[in-house]
Amino acid sequence: MKHPFHLKAVWNGGRNSEGTIDAGGLKTVISIPQEMGGPGTGTNPDEMLLGAASTCYLITLAAMLERSGITPDELTLESEATVDVTDNVFTYERIVHRPRIVLPLEASESDQSKAERLAHKAEASCMISRAVAGNVAMETRPVIVTTGADAV
Repeated sequence: MKHPFHLKAVWNGGRNSEGTIDAGGLKTVISIPQEMGGPGTGTNPDEMLLGAASTCYLITLAAMLERSGITPDELTLESEATVDVTDNVFTYERIVHRPRIVLPLEASESDQSKAERLAHKAEASCMISRAVAGNVAMETRPVIVTTGADAV
């Protein structure tokens, strides 16, 4: 079964202008980031690719944990992307996901190990990760703790 997605974009002017996108649940201003010589208003393609990869990963991980019978007390994610600019060529090099899975205090060592395995497996299962495979290096650095424990 195929699921179509649509986006409408409007750009006003040259390189250092801004535009808008409307993709149903996502409506925002877009421009080139200040770090790359743009106005830095709204979001930009770099943040949007990171957002797509991160939300896909997080939702995939949550679904995999649920199917495995693991219910975390908390599931959070911090992600970081690296874009290289060499000779005016922009290359999206790497995305690093840092999920933090907080399990109930009574979680077994087996469940903790399973949660860590699933944190790595979710990356390979995410459709956005598969879409950029071979072009963007993906890395996962999970932290698994139990309620009341401090992560190092």
